Amino acid sequence: MPRPATPGAARGAAPYSSPLPTLEAERVALRAFRATDAPEVERLLADGAIARNTLTIPHPYPAGTAVPWIATHAEEWREGRAGTWAITRRADGALVGAVGLRISAVHARAEVGYWVAVTEWGKGIATEAVRRLIAFAFDELRLHRLQAHHFVENPASGRVMARAGMRAEGTRRGAFFRDGVPHDVVEYAILRTDARP
Repeated sequence: MPRPATPGAARGAAPYSSPLPTLEAERVALRAFRATDAPEVERLLADGAIARNTLTIPHPYPAGTAVPWIATHAEEWREGRAGTWAITRRADGALVGAVGLRISAVHARAEVGYWVAVTEWGKGIATEAVRRLIAFAFDELRLHRLQAHHFVENPASGRVMARAGMRAEGTRRGAFFRDGVPHDVVEYAILRTDARP
């Protein structure tokens, strides 16, 4: 019996051989980070409110950390392991956050992650960025499943996921430690075959 066709991303296909593309939406543009973005990344991430709601961003954010972080992006993309985009406002080009994919090619899926500057909270910026990334991941990378999670104490992130078309799939108790404290997380996901907003 023939095997089902493997999605494009799982074949290690062409998208990753080109530079990370710029993705545009109504109010935001997602582009590759540049080394010159490092000071602004560090300024934005100095706000502990962002780190508190994420798994890996340290607080205080150490000076000089953004440059080596940005330097990893091109190779991760070439190898088909991850894509990391700067979220910028189309109106003035200002850097206001980040959104990315951690890709598991063999399973044709990716984990979606994002953060947005505190000054932009509640404006729909994260939702717009995640929706645009979902469209790219399904339509261009041909991934099958996108998933994301948020700490239960951060329901605003769950609203972003829901507005982007993801469905809550359940709570994983004590799934992750942050600063030595276990956190329950709510898992969200969307399949390429699901309806999108």
